Amino acid sequence: MQYNTNQDTTVDQLGIYNLRIANKRVTEENAEVTFLNPNHKLLNFPNKITQNDFNGWVQERGAYFPDQWDAAYEPLFEMHDTGEEPLKGSTLYAKYGKGNFIYTPLAFFRQLPAGNAGAARLFLNFLSAQKN
Repeated sequence: MQYNTNQDTTVDQLGIYNLRIANKRVTEENAEVTFLNPNHKLLNFPNKITQNDFNGWVQERGAYFPDQWDAAYEPLFEMHDTGEEPLKGSTLYAKYGKGNFIYTPLAFFRQLPAGNAGAARLFLNFLSAQKN
């Protein structure tokens, strides 16, 4: 799932486990990104994701980050605007049965049409979660 807001939400639970979307965002397209688990499979297959993959993002990193989530989710990144608190809800990952669930409010809808190669590499990793 990606980029949802609380406005007009018709379900009480968006994810497979509880998560709460907040009006948290990172609007600085060059905001520093910290990798919370650089060895995570989503950051290494099929593409090795590095800081360089966050270069050249346009307009923002993302919006409507969750601010609370079930312990079954693993956050992958931490980021924040200058002077703001660090946010860890930009990508949440959980195993579910034989599958995977990824929730991300990262602004792929802006990055992919803009031709950002790093965002495309990361998105392809998400699509490849079952392969690894």
